[in-house]
Amino acid sequence: MPAFNYKALNEQGKTTQGVLEADGPRLVRQQLRDHGMVPISVELSTSTEKKQGAQLFKGRPLKVQELALITRQLATLIQAGIPVEQALSAVVAQTEKPRTRSILSAVRAKVVEGYTLADSLAAFPKAFPRLYRSTVAAGEHAGHLDLVLNRLADHTEQRQEARQKIQLATIYPVILTIVAVSIVVFLVSYVVPDIIDVFIKQGQSLPPLTSALLAMSDFLSAWGIYLLALMAASLVGFRIWLNRPAFRRVVHKRLLNARGIRGLVRGYNTARYASTLSILTSSGVPLVEAMRISGEVLGNDHLRERLASAAKTVSEGGSLNKALTQAGYFPPMMLHMIASGETSGELDDMLERTARMQENTLQAKVETLVGLFEPIMLLVMGAVVLIIVLAIMLPILNMSNLVG
Repeated sequence: MPAFNYKALNEQGKTTQGVLEADGPRLVRQQLRDHGMVPISVELSTSTEKKQGAQLFKGRPLKVQELALITRQLATLIQAGIPVEQALSAVVAQTEKPRTRSILSAVRAKVVEGYTLADSLAAFPKAFPRLYRSTVAAGEHAGHLDLVLNRLADHTEQRQEARQKIQLATIYPVILTIVAVSIVVFLVSYVVPDIIDVFIKQGQSLPPLTSALLAMSDFLSAWGIYLLALMAASLVGFRIWLNRPAFRRVVHKRLLNARGIRGLVRGYNTARYASTLSILTSSGVPLVEAMRISGEVLGNDHLRERLASAAKTVSEGGSLNKALTQAGYFPPMMLHMIASGETSGELDDMLERTARMQENTLQAKVETLVGLFEPIMLLVMGAVVLIIVLAIMLPILNMSNLVG
């Protein structure tokens, strides 16, 4: 049955909207009246598809968890032998969010019209990215849509799990840094001046350390607001400049080569590339097309350009190993594993292994850095507190010596 978008007045006189399935608009109006609502408008989903797309995607795309759940439900239903149209109907009935229900209902309506599932998903590119649509198209072409959807769900869930691990690992250091800096600024700006002012009023000369701390306190009190505003303006300006492609490419290239963080930047991008390439090739997407799609999902513009050249090299007959070697930034172990997979004819399996290895390596690096950050921050905070205590205690010791 086709899907219809409706607007109606409920029993409280408030306007409500949603999606219903029926054989025609007349039956939709009857269903609304049966539920005590007064129909205002009923439109076929496909007839308002463009308007829906403009409205539905003014906000954010589908959340990763939501996309993974939808994919897993579709895979389970299709694997059980249920047709795609009925599987989509079941998922629509299971979905609670109105926006997601509208998207899936519109997708189902296009499937009913005779479009493939991949073409139907293409009407909503923000909800279903190119990686997702290409993988579904390959599964439909090969006749293994249920297996491909299961792989997609696994891939989406693993990506989300890895992202959450990294985010959770970095939350504590960020909070600790903010709290530590705030405490130090408060002590230097408000507490230390009041204590030192007692010694100044008594005409006592201050030690160099105390004088330096007092000068810093005066500077923060007088210029702290302006300094904070300057930092905020610099950050906003940097973000504006980062929207320019040429400047963004320069920044991204420097990030790939910056000492101290280049291992993390390269590891994150190469792990994401290998993971995406693995799911695409194992689902039946041609290697060159899979390379192009995998490069597009990366956030680093410079590396994306290098990988576009690598895809062109492979399309001209070059090997994947040599193309990625020329692109640079890929670890030697990954390149050797890919070369071995090409030689043995097991490239799909080797790509999956190297993707898993890259993700595990990246997580290990993040966990190591976070583990080192805590003791380093404690040492730094201890040193800062020691300086503040010495700056306060030195005048007291000098006064005691004079009295003695």
